[in-house]
Amino acid sequence: MSLAHGGPDALGTPRWDFSSNANACGPCPMTLEAVNQAEPGHYPDPFYTHLRYALAEHHRVETWRIIVAASASEFIQRITAWKWREGAKKIWIPRHAYGDYSRAANAWGMQQVDRPEQAELAWLCDPISPLGQSESNGVVQALCSHASCTVVLDCAYEPLRLKGSSVLDSRTTSGVWQLWSPNKALGLTGIRAAYAIAPADAQSHVVELEQLAPSWPVGVHGEAMLLSWTQTQTQAWITDSRQSLAQWMIDLLHLLDRLDWQCQPSNAHFLCARPNVNVEPTELRSYGVKLRDSASFGLPGWWRLSAQKPEALQALENALIQTSQFRMF
Repeated sequence: MSLAHGGPDALGTPRWDFSSNANACGPCPMTLEAVNQAEPGHYPDPFYTHLRYALAEHHRVETWRIIVAASASEFIQRITAWKWREGAKKIWIPRHAYGDYSRAANAWGMQQVDRPEQAELAWLCDPISPLGQSESNGVVQALCSHASCTVVLDCAYEPLRLKGSSVLDSRTTSGVWQLWSPNKALGLTGIRAAYAIAPADAQSHVVELEQLAPSWPVGVHGEAMLLSWTQTQTQAWITDSRQSLAQWMIDLLHLLDRLDWQCQPSNAHFLCARPNVNVEPTELRSYGVKLRDSASFGLPGWWRLSAQKPEALQALENALIQTSQFRMF
């Protein structure tokens, strides 16, 4: 399976990047300052003592439940390898979801099943990429009532949820693995660091997963980012950014409606939309604009777009109008 992702590519960083789900209000200034003040001349604490305590306090869980990860993708690979080693062969993945779930499963020869109740490992993401929609209540109930299945909830976009709430309540989430990658919400996707919260009854499994990790999975810059994530000022900035993103999403929807694009509903700061004419990504890139082709998500003909600042939206409008004119005439 080939890698497919938004953001920079062989052509460099797009000037107007609608293909990435990073918070367009970022980078968070407090976090950026903390990262810049990190001292790369020494190792971080190999046990991440202070970081794990701060994250546990932030989520109000026991410290042992915090697992530091090099990135969300690293943890996806790690927990899949752990389940395979435990004998799991069947995995359930949402129909339209982040490709690394399938990549990890394929790497270990796991079989993807159609019915959640058949799975020994399952992935949830709420809101889910690329659609930005909530998980199905039926799927959540089927998985969480299936005691022999390890369920992982990817919380990458929960901090940037603009509407509604997760279908998983606090009682349900205490029984699943929660994967957090704050770099998206902080607008600092170039810094790779994440963490997971283990279920309340999984202490022995935490030990096993820690044994599968390399030494120092997160460097001092990632450590500084995650520590900043727990600070009150940073969380206040996230809250403020959601207000801007909500307005930018409204503006994006209005633009796509004017251009006669079909838009899927979304609770997040991104959505999937289908144009009434073919979109040529190379032509858009000549105008400095990049969208995310959703074919790799199983949605050919659809494009994922994230909420961006007004000047970016104007650039998108100009590029779409110009490229459409070139094809029409």
